[in-house]
Amino acid sequence: MNSRVLLVAIVTVAAGCRKVRESDGAASAQASVGASQRERSDSTDWKAVDRAMGRTGKLQPDGVQKYSMPRSDLKVTTARVTVKPALALGSWVAFHRARGRTIAMGDLVLTENEITPVIAKLKEMGVEATALHNHLLRESPTVMYLHIHGEGDPLKIAQAVRAALALTGTPAATRNPPSPPPLPLDTAGIAGALGHSGQANGGVYQVSVPRADPVRVHGTEVPPSMGLATAINFQPTGENKAATTGDFVMTADEVAPVLKALTAAGIGINSLHNHMVDEEPRLFFVHFWGNDDPLKLARGLRTALDQMDVRRSAP
Repeated sequence: MNSRVLLVAIVTVAAGCRKVRESDGAASAQASVGASQRERSDSTDWKAVDRAMGRTGKLQPDGVQKYSMPRSDLKVTTARVTVKPALALGSWVAFHRARGRTIAMGDLVLTENEITPVIAKLKEMGVEATALHNHLLRESPTVMYLHIHGEGDPLKIAQAVRAALALTGTPAATRNPPSPPPLPLDTAGIAGALGHSGQANGGVYQVSVPRADPVRVHGTEVPPSMGLATAINFQPTGENKAATTGDFVMTADEVAPVLKALTAAGIGINSLHNHMVDEEPRLFFVHFWGNDDPLKLARGLRTALDQMDVRRSAP
Protein backbone atom coordinates (compact mmCIF):
# COMPACT_ATOMS: atom_id res chain seq x y z
CA MET A 1 0.00 0.00 0.00
CA ASN A 2 1.19 3.56 -0.80
CA SER A 3 2.66 5.09 2.37
CA ARG A 4 0.61 8.31 1.91
CA VAL A 5 -2.62 6.28 1.65
CA LEU A 6 -1.65 4.32 4.77
CA LEU A 7 -0.97 7.54 6.69
CA VAL A 8 -4.35 8.99 5.66
CA ALA A 9 -6.10 5.79 6.77
CA ILE A 10 -4.38 5.89 10.17
CA VAL A 11 -5.28 9.55 10.71
CA THR A 12 -8.91 8.88 9.71
CA VAL A 13 -9.24 5.97 12.14
CA ALA A 14 -7.64 7.99 14.94
CA ALA A 15 -9.99 10.89 14.31
CA GLY A 16 -12.97 8.53 14.35
CA CYS A 17 -11.86 7.02 17.67
CA ARG A 18 -11.40 10.50 19.11
CA LYS A 19 -14.95 11.44 18.05
CA VAL A 20 -16.31 8.29 19.67
CA ARG A 21 -14.49 9.11 22.89
CA GLU A 22 -15.71 12.69 22.75
CA SER A 23 -19.25 11.49 22.07
CA ASP A 24 -19.06 9.01 24.96
CA GLY A 25 -17.66 11.71 27.19
CA ALA A 26 -20.44 14.10 26.24
CA ALA A 27 -23.07 11.43 26.84
CA SER A 28 -21.50 10.63 30.22
CA ALA A 29 -21.42 14.30 31.16
CA GLN A 30 -25.04 14.69 30.06
CA ALA A 31 -26.06 11.67 32.12
CA SER A 32 -24.18 13.11 35.09
CA VAL A 33 -25.96 16.44 34.71
CA GLY A 34 -29.30 14.63 34.44
CA ALA A 35 -28.57 12.62 37.58
CA SER A 36 -27.55 15.81 39.38
CA GLN A 37 -30.77 17.50 38.30
CA ARG A 38 -32.84 14.57 39.50
CA GLU A 39 -31.02 14.64 42.81
CA ARG A 40 -31.68 18.37 43.22
CA SER A 41 -35.33 17.81 42.33
CA ASP A 42 -35.61 14.96 44.81
CA SER A 43 -33.83 17.02 47.43
CA THR A 44 -36.39 19.79 47.10
CA ASP A 45 -39.25 17.31 47.37
CA TRP A 46 -37.68 15.55 50.36
CA LYS A 47 -37.46 18.82 52.30
CA ALA A 48 -41.23 19.02 52.11
CA VAL A 49 -41.50 15.39 53.18
CA ASP A 50 -39.11 16.14 56.07
CA ARG A 51 -41.52 18.79 57.28
CA ALA A 52 -44.49 16.44 56.93
CA MET A 53 -42.63 13.72 58.84
CA GLY A 54 -41.43 16.12 61.54
CA ARG A 55 -37.88 14.85 61.18
CA THR A 56 -35.04 14.86 58.66
CA GLY A 57 -34.57 11.88 56.39
CA LYS A 58 -31.33 10.54 54.99
CA LEU A 59 -30.70 9.90 51.30
CA GLN A 60 -29.37 6.36 50.86
CA PRO A 61 -26.74 5.37 48.27
CA ASP A 62 -29.45 3.63 46.19
CA GLY A 63 -31.55 6.81 45.99
CA VAL A 64 -34.04 5.96 48.73
CA GLN A 65 -35.05 8.62 51.26
CA LYS A 66 -35.20 6.96 54.67
CA TYR A 67 -36.53 8.15 58.03
CA SER A 68 -35.55 6.54 61.33
CA MET A 69 -37.76 6.64 64.43
CA PRO A 70 -35.94 4.75 67.21
CA ARG A 71 -38.10 3.58 70.11
CA SER A 72 -35.74 4.98 72.74
CA ASP A 73 -38.75 5.31 75.05
CA LEU A 74 -38.92 1.54 75.44
CA LYS A 75 -36.74 -0.40 77.88
CA VAL A 76 -36.85 -3.89 76.41
CA THR A 77 -34.91 -6.88 77.69
CA THR A 78 -34.63 -10.36 76.22
CA ALA A 79 -32.43 -13.23 77.36
CA ARG A 80 -30.98 -10.88 80.03
CA VAL A 81 -29.87 -8.39 77.34
CA THR A 82 -31.12 -4.80 77.36
CA VAL A 83 -31.92 -4.17 73.72
CA LYS A 84 -30.61 -0.93 72.22
CA PRO A 85 -32.92 0.77 69.68
CA ALA A 86 -30.35 0.24 66.91
CA LEU A 87 -30.27 -3.50 67.60
CA ALA A 88 -33.97 -4.27 67.19
CA LEU A 89 -36.18 -1.33 68.21
CA GLY A 90 -35.85 1.01 65.24
CA SER A 91 -39.01 2.06 63.45
CA TRP A 92 -38.40 3.37 59.94
CA VAL A 93 -40.12 4.38 56.72
CA ALA A 94 -38.47 4.71 53.31
CA PHE A 95 -39.60 6.42 50.11
CA HIS A 96 -38.61 5.52 46.56
CA ARG A 97 -39.54 7.51 43.46
CA ALA A 98 -39.53 5.81 40.08
CA ARG A 99 -41.26 6.58 36.78
CA GLY A 100 -43.26 9.40 38.31
CA ARG A 101 -44.66 7.42 41.24
CA THR A 102 -43.68 7.06 44.87
CA ILE A 103 -43.61 3.84 46.87
CA ALA A 104 -43.19 3.89 50.64
CA MET A 105 -42.40 0.92 52.84
CA GLY A 106 -41.64 0.73 56.52
CA ASP A 107 -41.54 -1.15 59.78
CA LEU A 108 -43.07 0.30 62.96
CA VAL A 109 -42.10 -1.01 66.41
CA LEU A 110 -45.22 -1.06 68.56
CA THR A 111 -46.37 -2.13 71.98
CA GLU A 112 -49.43 -4.35 72.11
CA ASN A 113 -51.84 -1.54 73.01
CA GLU A 114 -50.56 0.66 70.17
CA ILE A 115 -51.30 -1.83 67.38
CA THR A 116 -55.02 -1.33 66.77
CA PRO A 117 -55.10 2.49 66.81
CA VAL A 118 -52.02 2.72 64.58
CA ILE A 119 -53.41 0.33 61.95
CA ALA A 120 -56.75 2.18 62.00
CA LYS A 121 -55.12 5.60 61.56
CA LEU A 122 -52.89 4.41 58.72
CA LYS A 123 -55.84 2.79 56.95
CA GLU A 124 -57.91 5.94 57.37
CA MET A 125 -55.15 7.97 55.69
CA GLY A 126 -54.40 5.57 52.83
CA VAL A 127 -51.45 3.50 54.09
CA GLU A 128 -51.83 -0.27 54.29
CA ALA A 129 -50.52 -2.76 56.83
CA THR A 130 -48.87 -5.75 55.12
CA ALA A 131 -47.62 -7.80 58.08
CA LEU A 132 -47.70 -7.88 61.88
CA HIS A 133 -45.50 -10.21 63.90
CA ASN A 134 -42.68 -10.61 66.39
CA HIS A 135 -38.95 -10.26 65.71
CA LEU A 136 -37.81 -11.15 69.24
CA LEU A 137 -38.77 -13.94 71.66
CA ARG A 138 -39.60 -13.75 75.36
CA GLU A 139 -38.87 -10.02 75.46
CA SER A 140 -40.29 -7.78 78.15
CA PRO A 141 -42.36 -5.79 77.48
CA THR A 142 -43.74 -7.46 74.37
CA VAL A 143 -43.10 -5.55 71.16
CA MET A 144 -44.59 -6.20 67.75
CA TYR A 145 -43.52 -5.09 64.29
CA LEU A 146 -45.97 -3.61 61.80
CA HIS A 147 -44.89 -3.55 58.16
CA ILE A 148 -46.54 -0.90 56.02
CA HIS A 149 -46.89 0.01 52.36
CA GLY A 150 -48.11 3.17 50.66
CA GLU A 151 -48.19 4.53 47.12
CA GLY A 152 -48.98 7.98 45.78
CA ASP A 153 -48.30 11.45 47.13
CA PRO A 154 -45.25 11.25 49.44
CA LEU A 155 -46.53 14.18 51.53
CA LYS A 156 -49.80 12.39 52.27
CA ILE A 157 -47.95 9.17 53.13
CA ALA A 158 -45.63 11.10 55.45
CA GLN A 159 -48.59 12.80 57.11
CA ALA A 160 -50.24 9.42 57.66
CA VAL A 161 -47.12 7.92 59.23
CA ARG A 162 -46.66 10.94 61.48
CA ALA A 163 -50.30 10.86 62.59
CA ALA A 164 -49.98 7.15 63.39
CA LEU A 165 -46.75 7.66 65.33
CA ALA A 166 -48.46 10.36 67.38
CA LEU A 167 -50.63 7.57 68.83
CA THR A 168 -47.52 5.82 70.17
CA GLY A 169 -44.77 6.66 72.61
CA THR A 170 -42.28 7.19 69.78
CA PRO A 171 -40.09 10.16 70.80
CA ALA A 172 -39.82 13.26 68.66
CA ALA A 173 -36.68 13.66 66.59
CA THR A 174 -33.56 14.70 68.47
CA ARG A 175 -31.72 17.56 66.80
CA ASN A 176 -28.20 16.82 68.05
CA PRO A 177 -28.05 13.33 69.55
CA PRO A 178 -24.91 12.64 71.59
CA SER A 179 -22.20 10.59 69.92
CA PRO A 180 -21.97 7.09 71.41
CA PRO A 181 -18.61 5.88 72.73
CA PRO A 182 -16.43 3.67 70.52
CA LEU A 183 -17.76 0.15 70.07
CA PRO A 184 -15.88 -2.46 72.14
CA LEU A 185 -16.06 -4.88 69.22
CA ASP A 186 -13.56 -6.21 66.71
CA THR A 187 -15.58 -4.81 63.80
CA ALA A 188 -12.79 -5.56 61.30
CA GLY A 189 -12.77 -9.18 62.44
CA ILE A 190 -16.56 -9.40 62.19
CA ALA A 191 -16.49 -7.89 58.69
CA GLY A 192 -13.79 -10.32 57.62
CA ALA A 193 -15.70 -13.32 58.96
CA LEU A 194 -18.97 -12.21 57.38
CA GLY A 195 -17.41 -11.16 54.09
CA HIS A 196 -19.31 -7.86 54.36
CA SER A 197 -18.51 -4.68 56.26
CA GLY A 198 -20.90 -2.45 58.16
CA GLN A 199 -21.01 0.67 60.25
CA ALA A 200 -21.46 1.65 63.88
CA ASN A 201 -24.80 3.22 64.78
CA GLY A 202 -26.22 3.87 68.23
CA GLY A 203 -23.85 1.48 70.00
CA VAL A 204 -24.49 -1.31 67.49
CA TYR A 205 -22.48 -2.63 64.53
CA GLN A 206 -24.90 -2.89 61.59
CA VAL A 207 -24.29 -4.84 58.38
CA SER A 208 -26.55 -4.79 55.32
CA VAL A 209 -26.24 -7.40 52.56
CA PRO A 210 -28.36 -6.77 49.42
CA ARG A 211 -29.68 -9.56 47.26
CA ALA A 212 -28.05 -10.08 43.87
CA ASP A 213 -31.24 -10.01 41.80
CA PRO A 214 -33.81 -7.18 41.70
CA VAL A 215 -37.07 -7.26 43.62
CA ARG A 216 -40.18 -5.68 42.13
CA VAL A 217 -43.44 -4.48 43.63
CA HIS A 218 -46.29 -3.82 41.18
CA GLY A 219 -43.72 -4.02 38.39
CA THR A 220 -41.40 -1.38 39.89
CA GLU A 221 -37.91 -2.35 41.02
CA VAL A 222 -37.48 -1.62 44.72
CA PRO A 223 -33.98 -0.78 46.05
CA PRO A 224 -32.41 -2.83 48.88
CA SER A 225 -32.64 -0.06 51.49
CA MET A 226 -36.44 -0.35 51.39
CA GLY A 227 -36.04 -3.28 53.78
CA LEU A 228 -35.01 -5.84 51.16
CA ALA A 229 -31.41 -6.42 52.27
CA THR A 230 -30.37 -8.97 54.87
CA ALA A 231 -29.72 -7.09 58.13
CA ILE A 232 -27.18 -8.35 60.68
CA ASN A 233 -26.61 -6.38 63.89
CA PHE A 234 -24.16 -6.85 66.76
CA GLN A 235 -24.50 -5.27 70.22
CA PRO A 236 -21.73 -5.76 72.81
CA THR A 237 -23.01 -7.51 75.94
CA GLY A 238 -19.81 -7.78 78.00
CA GLU A 239 -17.36 -10.60 78.74
CA ASN A 240 -16.19 -10.57 75.10
CA LYS A 241 -19.67 -11.41 73.88
CA ALA A 242 -22.19 -9.73 71.60
CA ALA A 243 -25.88 -10.18 70.91
CA THR A 244 -26.74 -10.55 67.25
CA THR A 245 -30.12 -10.25 65.60
CA GLY A 246 -31.61 -9.16 62.29
CA ASP A 247 -33.27 -10.87 59.37
CA PHE A 248 -32.26 -12.88 56.33
CA VAL A 249 -34.18 -12.00 53.15
CA MET A 250 -34.69 -15.22 51.20
CA THR A 251 -36.44 -16.76 48.26
CA ALA A 252 -38.43 -19.94 48.89
CA ASP A 253 -35.65 -22.31 47.85
CA GLU A 254 -33.18 -20.64 50.23
CA VAL A 255 -35.30 -20.96 53.38
CA ALA A 256 -34.43 -24.53 54.38
CA PRO A 257 -30.65 -24.22 53.75
CA VAL A 258 -30.46 -20.94 55.69
CA LEU A 259 -32.38 -22.34 58.67
CA LYS A 260 -30.14 -25.40 58.67
CA ALA A 261 -26.98 -23.26 58.62
CA LEU A 262 -28.20 -21.01 61.44
CA THR A 263 -29.24 -23.84 63.75
CA ALA A 264 -25.99 -25.71 63.04
CA ALA A 265 -24.12 -22.60 64.19
CA GLY A 266 -26.10 -22.43 67.43
CA ILE A 267 -28.03 -19.34 66.35
CA GLY A 268 -31.68 -19.34 67.39
CA ILE A 269 -34.64 -18.83 65.04
CA ASN A 270 -37.12 -16.24 66.35
CA SER A 271 -39.61 -16.10 63.49
CA LEU A 272 -40.15 -16.90 59.82
CA HIS A 273 -42.67 -14.92 57.79
CA ASN A 274 -43.37 -12.46 54.96
CA HIS A 275 -43.18 -8.66 55.14
CA MET A 276 -44.98 -7.83 51.89
CA VAL A 277 -47.97 -9.15 49.96
CA ASP A 278 -47.20 -8.70 46.26
CA GLU A 279 -43.46 -8.66 45.67
CA GLU A 280 -41.67 -10.56 42.90
CA PRO A 281 -40.00 -12.91 43.63
CA ARG A 282 -41.83 -13.94 46.79
CA LEU A 283 -39.58 -13.26 49.76
CA PHE A 284 -39.36 -14.83 53.21
CA PHE A 285 -37.73 -13.28 56.27
CA VAL A 286 -36.13 -15.21 59.11
CA HIS A 287 -35.30 -13.36 62.32
CA PHE A 288 -32.56 -14.80 64.50
CA TRP A 289 -30.86 -14.35 67.85
CA GLY A 290 -27.50 -15.24 69.37
CA ASN A 291 -25.34 -14.03 72.25
CA ASP A 292 -21.82 -15.39 72.08
CA ASP A 293 -18.32 -14.62 70.88
CA PRO A 294 -18.93 -12.16 68.01
CA LEU A 295 -16.43 -13.75 65.63
CA LYS A 296 -17.95 -17.18 66.22
CA LEU A 297 -21.38 -15.74 65.53
CA ALA A 298 -20.14 -13.96 62.40
CA ARG A 299 -18.69 -17.19 61.03
CA GLY A 300 -22.00 -18.95 61.64
CA LEU A 301 -23.96 -16.15 59.97
CA ARG A 302 -21.57 -16.34 57.01
CA THR A 303 -22.49 -19.99 56.45
CA ALA A 304 -26.12 -18.88 56.19
CA LEU A 305 -25.28 -16.05 53.78
CA ASP A 306 -23.43 -18.56 51.62
CA GLN A 307 -26.74 -20.36 51.01
CA MET A 308 -28.21 -17.24 49.38
CA ASP A 309 -27.88 -15.31 46.15
CA VAL A 310 -26.47 -12.07 47.58
CA ARG A 311 -24.20 -9.40 46.20
CA ARG A 312 -20.57 -10.12 46.87
CA SER A 313 -18.69 -7.36 48.62
CA ALA A 314 -15.77 -5.69 46.87
CA PRO A 315 -12.42 -7.29 47.75
